[in-house]
Amino acid sequence: QVQLVESGGGLVRAGGSLRLSCAASGRTIINYRLGWFREPPGKEREFVAATSRDGRMTHYADSVKGRFTISRDNAKNTMYLQMNTLKAEDTAVYFCAADLASLPNSITSTVSSYDYWGQGTQVTVSS
Repeated sequence: QVQLVESGGGLVRAGGSLRLSCAASGRTIINYRLGWFREPPGKEREFVAATSRDGRMTHYADSVKGRFTISRDNAKNTMYLQMNTLKAEDTAVYFCAADLASLPNSITSTVSSYDYWGQGTQVTVSS
């Protein structure tokens, strides 16, 4: 099974940027669909962004579209979430997730579709 570890969270002012990383080990990520989710304070886990196994397809939540970018570097076995123009509403614990997929172009934004999760990293945006 693949293990995932997020990093890059922290405190940032509104309008600023952060880049989250998700380092995978145990398995190569080339066989997995990948995604980012977040849990705002007092709320359930929600979809942020996802990418297909081959990285050629991406999907974003409406709330982050145009501001966040998901990417993957298979050589480094790492996924990234570039977050720009951050808002107070982006404050949450961010999780990366992986889902074993046979189809290279498949993608999912459903929490239950992902089998492997990182421990989460806190992102706090001050306004």
